[in-house]
Amino acid sequence: MSNSPTQIQLIQPDDWHLHIRDGEVMKDVLADSARQFARAIIMPNLKPPVTTVALANAYRTRIEANLKLLDVNSFTPLMTLYLTDNTSADEVRKARSAGIAAFKLYPAGATTNSDEGVSDIKRCYQALEAMQAVGMPLLVHGEVTSADIDIFDREAVFIDQVLDPVRKDFPELKMVFEHITTKQAAHYVRDATTGGKNTIAATITPQHLLFNRNAIFAGGIRPHNYCLPVLKREEHRVALLEAATSGNPRFFLGTDSAPHAKGAKEAACGCAGCYSAFNALGLYAEAFESVNKLDKLEGFASFFGPDFYSLPRNSKKITLTKQAQHIPTELPLGDATIVPLRAGETIAWMLV
Repeated sequence: MSNSPTQIQLIQPDDWHLHIRDGEVMKDVLADSARQFARAIIMPNLKPPVTTVALANAYRTRIEANLKLLDVNSFTPLMTLYLTDNTSADEVRKARSAGIAAFKLYPAGATTNSDEGVSDIKRCYQALEAMQAVGMPLLVHGEVTSADIDIFDREAVFIDQVLDPVRKDFPELKMVFEHITTKQAAHYVRDATTGGKNTIAATITPQHLLFNRNAIFAGGIRPHNYCLPVLKREEHRVALLEAATSGNPRFFLGTDSAPHAKGAKEAACGCAGCYSAFNALGLYAEAFESVNKLDKLEGFASFFGPDFYSLPRNSKKITLTKQAQHIPTELPLGDATIVPLRAGETIAWMLV
């Protein structure tokens, strides 16, 4: 990567955790991601969820149809399947043969459209055994959902109650700890022993690098800064920023950009999710620049993800320039609107 005070050139990144929804809104949100990223891991938590190869293939076809409408031929969706208590070992093997990129573990009730998720991880052990055998990665939403666990502690408890036991039972299963939010998660991934094999990684979102939980309550409720896992204390943000900018290949870019219409966010029971796709790379650049680590951005954004997934790195280069970019207060979303992260503000970096 070549750097100057006002410009960064890097190999085009990928987004290793993305929500694009379905139906009329897909084209609007897909356009933002396809403008910046070459590939993206597509989340399967639709209604109904994408639980089989046939459903994933149908979803891919709808995505490709929208890309054609956008006249985009340089963006590749990487499909995933939604893990359930009933996922069979045979479906895992079928998914591997069909080029499915990964399975996604949602603990039941943890986040948007997760009601059909896993109720007890041990019910999935046959599927996990098959995933380990065929080299299929498991992507993990790392929170417990017990009502007696404080929402700010759910990720740390998940490490002890679920993640660590699963890794001990399946030591060669490749796992991505998605959208980590705590010092405990960052240190767990950093320090995990893997027997010399690259079996654990983590994605980190722009909001968790830039904001702590005060951002949800600054001068009143800020629903567009509310996501799950929820923003944490400043010490956790600092630990995540340290991990992302460390050059450790276990940490890479995953926006978790999650589109919800403005009315669904500004509601009595507002939806969880931040829409960062509009200006994701500028947000990441701002975070890395805040600790003078812009030289570490290319590895985090462009190299470590494909390396973990055993995919080729991209070859096309993109350029970010240090030029003020005003973020619109609203963007189109089907027949509604969406409020992007940092709406109405000016950020320092933009994609040329």
